[in-house]
Amino acid sequence: MTKASSHTPPPGPYSAPQLRLDTWNDFQSRCAWLKEFSREKRDLTEPRALVAESLARLRTFESFWAFPGLGRMAKLTALLEHGAYADLANEARELARLLVGDAYRQRNASLEAATHADQLADARKDAPGKHTKTGKPYFEVLVVDGIDGYDHEELRDGLRACRRDTDEFVYELLTVPSLEDALIAVQFNWTIQTVFLRYNYAFRTEHQDPALSRYLDVLTTDAMPTCFGLDRSVELAKQIKRLRPEIDLFLVTDAPLDRVAGNHGTNFRRVFYRLEQHMEQHLSILKGVRSRFEAPFFDALRKYSAKPTGVFHALPIARGKSMSSGHWAKDLLDFYGPNIFMAETSATSGGLDSLLQPRGPIKKAQDSAARAFGARHSYFVTNGTSTANKIVAQAMIQPGDIVLVDRDCHKSHHYALALAGAMPVYLDSYALPQYSMYGAVPLEEIERQLLDLKAAGKLDQVRMLILTNCTFDGLTYDPDRVMERVLAIKPDMIFLWDEAWYAYARFSPTLRRRTAMDAASRLRTRFRSPEYKATYAQASDADAMVDPERVRIRVYATQSTHKTLTSLRQGSMIHVYDEDFEQKASDSFHEAFMTHTSTSPNYQIVASLDVGRRQVELEGFEMVEQTIGLAMTLRQRVSEHPDIARFFSVLRPADMIPNDHRPSGLDFYYDNEHGWGQLDRAYRMDEFTLDPTRVTLYIGATGMDGDTFRHLLMDKYDIQINKTSRNTALFMPNIGTTRGDIAYLVDVLVEISLDIADRLSVESDSGLARHSARVDSLIEGPPLPNFSRFHSAFKPDSAPTPEGDLRRAYFLAYDENNIDLIGLDRATLATIEDGHEYVSAAFVTPYPPGFPILVPGQVLSPEIIAYLLALDVKEIHGYDPVKGLRVFTEAALERASSGELTTTNTERV
Repeated sequence: MTKASSHTPPPGPYSAPQLRLDTWNDFQSRCAWLKEFSREKRDLTEPRALVAESLARLRTFESFWAFPGLGRMAKLTALLEHGAYADLANEARELARLLVGDAYRQRNASLEAATHADQLADARKDAPGKHTKTGKPYFEVLVVDGIDGYDHEELRDGLRACRRDTDEFVYELLTVPSLEDALIAVQFNWTIQTVFLRYNYAFRTEHQDPALSRYLDVLTTDAMPTCFGLDRSVELAKQIKRLRPEIDLFLVTDAPLDRVAGNHGTNFRRVFYRLEQHMEQHLSILKGVRSRFEAPFFDALRKYSAKPTGVFHALPIARGKSMSSGHWAKDLLDFYGPNIFMAETSATSGGLDSLLQPRGPIKKAQDSAARAFGARHSYFVTNGTSTANKIVAQAMIQPGDIVLVDRDCHKSHHYALALAGAMPVYLDSYALPQYSMYGAVPLEEIERQLLDLKAAGKLDQVRMLILTNCTFDGLTYDPDRVMERVLAIKPDMIFLWDEAWYAYARFSPTLRRRTAMDAASRLRTRFRSPEYKATYAQASDADAMVDPERVRIRVYATQSTHKTLTSLRQGSMIHVYDEDFEQKASDSFHEAFMTHTSTSPNYQIVASLDVGRRQVELEGFEMVEQTIGLAMTLRQRVSEHPDIARFFSVLRPADMIPNDHRPSGLDFYYDNEHGWGQLDRAYRMDEFTLDPTRVTLYIGATGMDGDTFRHLLMDKYDIQINKTSRNTALFMPNIGTTRGDIAYLVDVLVEISLDIADRLSVESDSGLARHSARVDSLIEGPPLPNFSRFHSAFKPDSAPTPEGDLRRAYFLAYDENNIDLIGLDRATLATIEDGHEYVSAAFVTPYPPGFPILVPGQVLSPEIIAYLLALDVKEIHGYDPVKGLRVFTEAALERASSGELTTTNTERV
């Protein structure tokens, strides 16, 4: 396939649901135009043709949504055909308002639609501003069946008749006639929470709209077109669960019991055999959604906060009493409101639970999180993923264990390895010096280090591999590929995937395949299957494959829920997919959890984690897909706007991922000439991919460095970003980002661009020369150094393998008698180049890039000093510009090398 053929012209917005809403907006505008022309008795040919064009496309789109539905579309068509242009414009305006503002999705219990004809009237009554606290969440139920319109009406009316005032939710029915339509619907229609597969339905869709065709790229089995009946439903259920695992699936069949029972797989919640079971189906629909909607700990905390409670224990602030009874702290109560303090308590009884030993609602909430994230176990952490990383490291690692870790990981991993006594082997990522950032660790580098350790007879000492997925800059590994290749060398390897910035990926079918839990599940299924065992037994190169009899799937993921999903700050989770957890790791894990978890965890954080899980199980797919769409829109606007494009550009996969790691040939996510790139293709094929929600803006042409640009955005425009490099700025749309946020950012970039252009237009020749020089200085950053090596004093033996005793070096630095201070200057660089060795006694972390360039026990290389000298950042942790760099004295190194000086016999000052 040629590179050009892997891209398709843009059908409009990247997001098909957004295209649907944009089409409704266009439709109402065209209807208003038609109404105006009709009133003025002007030629109607053009406006009527445009209205008909929009209506035709909307009929296709609305085939996959219950609201407003095909009945309403038929009414709009009739209004157009009968020339009722005023009524048509009114109907179009009202429908567009309800759809674009999502007003139709909050239904008041007393305003249920009784018939299809009055559906719109009910929605009007329930418009924004009329919602009450009794409003009910709305969702849609997909029925896949070849039934005709009459049968659809009968089924819908039968389920509506089962509704009760006490139902917590409201739903409407949507029917599609084919398997392909079903796959389109569950991806295109975010509101679908439940699917019924009934009787015989076709395979092919009759819809050919290019905006929907990409949804069919997910078909993964060639057998599906030829299978019928129950077999087709079983295969379709697998596909739907792969796309949206949270959806509840039900099978309705008239096949004989002996053919269905035990033969329909595990994806269906229930099988129904009789058409007349409408009440059972209705109750099953509500039960399935209710199981996801329940937030056990949040519900328990709300009930507790409503009790009249006397506090004779800790927390005077509980129930707001220390503020309400005083005179000088009332503003805190006024600012936050009473509820947060009514729910503040140190109690673990009274319907609540203990995070350290959960048996009640926290246990249920964590079990729900495990279900949502595809884990075998999940644990809430209330002091951030830094602590989550330390918990996993301490639980899994013993002193002397060798751990492979990407050098540019979060600093919490380095500290965790020091505290656990691990011997780290630092893995180098490929460098992107032109943007002053590191990429990710190539699989070839991981395998090389493992094989070197194996050749040195140290494979048994290797315990864990730690990788960051995705990186801060949005580079994602293929965990399935990495773990399979590593397990072929060491079948009992433990994996810790730091997904601090990737919790949302579970809820996108594209991104999910690059998450730790999903990959672990697929690997376990693959290696335990009879087919794989047979292939392994017959393989001539079995040594390069994973041994199914020896392999153990032991995977951990840590996530900063608060960074990318709904949670209060420091709310994080640990997800576990470890086949040996109960037998080998449970006790040590819980000891480590006790070690690092406060005995006074914040209940508000726990409750927010519980609700955040509920949200993503019910609307995570919608919110993540919307986020991707907004990020793609930002790419499109930056690329297409001539003023912005003069000074800014968005870094593409081709800019951030070398060709060798990108066999799909995908160069861009959006290009003015070729349109949208095929994201799914890259996620299937490439060693590394670029997270589409990360938009890295190249700003070098502005003449501003990243820090200056960041302060300009915050100080003048109130736009907050976190990560910048010498010549880039990272923008991270999230599930809370709106179209208005993107529009404002684009307007700001236009204003900045125009300001720069205006300034340059009146600049003198010398001023233009200074600007050009500044731009040139930002084009290429300083060379990025790799990890040098541990000094021999901190090596466990004389073998040529690179591991070092980080813990020993870390604690030796506690004694100031072992420390020298040297300047960070050209004289020090010259001394090192002349052959003198300095050994770091501290973690030295410049921001950016935000990870340790030096760790205790590491030899200072000329490249590292040159890099630090070339940096123009204002923040370097572990370095005092007045005192200098902390290094070990030669005497300390000599005594450490001889074994005289250890962490237990250093003299204290």
